[in-house]
Amino acid sequence: MSEFDFDDEERDPVTSGKAKSPLAYRFRGFLPVVVDVETGGFNAATDALLEIAATTINMDDDGLVYPDQTSFFRIEPFEGANIEAAALEFTGIKLDHPLRQAVSEEHALGEIFKQIRKAIKSAGCKRAVLVGHNAFFDLGFLNAAVARTDLKRNPFHPFSCFDTATLGGLAYGQTVLAKACSAAGIDFDGREAHSARYDTEKTADLFCTIVNRWREMGGWPPVE
Repeated sequence: MSEFDFDDEERDPVTSGKAKSPLAYRFRGFLPVVVDVETGGFNAATDALLEIAATTINMDDDGLVYPDQTSFFRIEPFEGANIEAAALEFTGIKLDHPLRQAVSEEHALGEIFKQIRKAIKSAGCKRAVLVGHNAFFDLGFLNAAVARTDLKRNPFHPFSCFDTATLGGLAYGQTVLAKACSAAGIDFDGREAHSARYDTEKTADLFCTIVNRWREMGGWPPVE
């Protein structure tokens, strides 16, 4: 049993009665935070992290989840980072653009984590869980950057995540983000895709749509 799995009633807001918000009950004490990264390749250990965005999830008085606040940063490649030309062509990122205004990994993650910890506290949750489209990829780059910068108090669960590629396949028979959004009735502009901010916000829309649809169809928690 991992130390990050709730196995103690004192730590589980569902049984402890300490939750400050209904959102803490919905995912057993975890706050969903949607993350997307744009990178210089596929290897989290060697390839640059170039953009990151994170959108926190909140819940309204009717028990429906919705995207809340988004943080976005362009990031300077870490020293010695590998950057594939094909990756830059795919994302359209121009590292030498005068308006890029990139910051260090440490600054970007520090600011994002600060916002997430605030949202966790406000919701009465215990920890964040990463939501992503092919989430293992985003979580891998996030964890690698945390290790490089030696950042403390990482709010995310180190290995658990919610994957909207899987959820999209279940709900709509579509695993590609653009196609899953289209099936869900969410506008998606392919010209804006592969920007961390845009993809994060669309992934957040998709996640919330699926979670809310599940509830409306009779899934947990039941509609009163």
